[in-house]
Amino acid sequence: MFEKFLEDSISEYMELFMGDPVILLGSATCGRSAGASKIEDIMKKRIRDASGNARIIHTGCMGLCYAEPMVTVFNGDTRGFVYGPVTGKLARRIVDEHVVEGQETGDALGTVDIGFRDGIFSPEYDLEFMEGQSRRILRRCGLIDPENIKHYLATGGYRGLIRALNMEPEEIIEDIRRAGLRGRGGAGFPTWLKWNLCRQEESEVRYLICNADEGDPGAFMNRSVIEGDPHALLEGIIIASYTIGASEAYIYCRAEYPLALERLRGAIDELRSLGLLGEDILGSGFGLDIRIKEGAGAFVCGEETALIASIEGRRGMPRTRPPFPTTRGLWGKPTVINNVETLAAVSLIMQQGPEYFSSTGTEESRGTKTFSLVGDVRRTGLIEVPLGTSLREVIFDIGGGVRGGELKAVQIGGPSGGCLPAELADTRIDYDSLTSAGAIMGSGGLVVLSERTCMVELARYFLEFTQKESCGKCVPCRIGTRQMLMILKDIVEGRGREEDTGILMDIAETVKAASLCGLGQTSPNPVITTMRYFENEYLDHLREGKCTAAACSKLMHYLIDPEACDGCMACLKVCPGDAIKGSKDEVHVINQERCLKCGSCLDICKMKAVLRIPGAYG
Repeated sequence: MFEKFLEDSISEYMELFMGDPVILLGSATCGRSAGASKIEDIMKKRIRDASGNARIIHTGCMGLCYAEPMVTVFNGDTRGFVYGPVTGKLARRIVDEHVVEGQETGDALGTVDIGFRDGIFSPEYDLEFMEGQSRRILRRCGLIDPENIKHYLATGGYRGLIRALNMEPEEIIEDIRRAGLRGRGGAGFPTWLKWNLCRQEESEVRYLICNADEGDPGAFMNRSVIEGDPHALLEGIIIASYTIGASEAYIYCRAEYPLALERLRGAIDELRSLGLLGEDILGSGFGLDIRIKEGAGAFVCGEETALIASIEGRRGMPRTRPPFPTTRGLWGKPTVINNVETLAAVSLIMQQGPEYFSSTGTEESRGTKTFSLVGDVRRTGLIEVPLGTSLREVIFDIGGGVRGGELKAVQIGGPSGGCLPAELADTRIDYDSLTSAGAIMGSGGLVVLSERTCMVELARYFLEFTQKESCGKCVPCRIGTRQMLMILKDIVEGRGREEDTGILMDIAETVKAASLCGLGQTSPNPVITTMRYFENEYLDHLREGKCTAAACSKLMHYLIDPEACDGCMACLKVCPGDAIKGSKDEVHVINQERCLKCGSCLDICKMKAVLRIPGAYG
């Protein structure tokens, strides 16, 4: 029965592109927030008016977040044209010219050719954004309907599970070892070793947990994988559970991901209906139940022992280790915790073999890694590159370069990561190179920073985040992060003292060494790396009362250029501090003592007469 369903799925998916026009509409969270539903309504009406037969299929995110809302049009073959950002006017042109008349409009960003190479589903892109990428984990995202299991099966899905169920668990662990897969959640621990440690524990009950509690500011890798290809995760969960001997698995996903949760639940229902989940999967004798636990948005629950506590109904707080979860985890039983990307990689390895996975990357960091590319970069989005790719290649080849100035730094690894200066842009993205530079891979957040960014303020921002998210259990994290935050606030607001830099570093090193869990141990990283690479900015704030990036409002002052001011009184009317004086058609003046430094005058002035000057007035 399943074999017949598999054959039908392949035929149905490929025939989809060979008949009437098909429009793939990016309907992940990014696409929806950019107006995908409005574009769908416009295109549907236009198709009806033209008596057309085109189908619109909802997909996940292809990765081009800067181009949302986005559509990909196929008109009788497997080569699709990618359009975005799609406005209402462009949507009508696409229907009129491309869908109805069969002629590409000339507005496409590029093309994607859906096909199989050596039996592997491997889309080929002619898109600037895809240059330098190696789409493996993300190969289906944006090209299949994530709510239709037939699309996943047609593109190689669940071949890995079928293969795994015909292998001994030790053989699967050996394949994972040969592939060189390391945990994609941040620490980079060898996946095979974690599985093996769990299997070696004497226990009749074991658990597998998928950590989908993605909390780093600016990170959306796990969400995009779940929204665009949920079965890739689920297949990995089933394989991992079979390997370690778990009959129950949990997906811990934050409640702020409603679409991801909706698609996960739908995919799980599809699995049960096909006999791929339940008491006897495909007649193998192995049974598994997958449960979803919604998190309440606590960043600390990304730490595995805090996550376990949350699932058990307790407050999400870390505990000391050892024992590690592989020895005593959920409900006191041996437990493996892997994140979304790690488990999706397991599906890939078992489908295509360990050699395929390890054919990219470096000797110590094999495979690919997904990143959310955000910040001051021209092309933001979700990317996947071979480990060993340089930061420069990511920023300039894939991201299209820096927006609004020159490259100043890269923040990698989220609040637990570090800030690397432009001089280190040739650093390779792998576990060892980033650690040597003072950063970490983290789950995959990558923020590009231009000259407009104040590195002291950036450190304060990330430290404020981790300080708020601290569970408060251990003194070094609870008190240390608060003290560091107070010092940083003083510096950016002009109250700092030069000796504060030494105090800041002493506290940072103490917090790093003495905190209980990874949140506290890594929370000083943004402070340590900014002080290491951008010490001059700290000294500018402390010695000269000046923010050279013009980002710290308390260290700025506003002046009105008398030669540019035409006395229109617009700035005077919006000033909340009544600091601007002047009559109609006369040059205005700002009273520095009353100025709140809010910037309202700068925003409203059409003559560009208001100047924002770094440093204390006078």
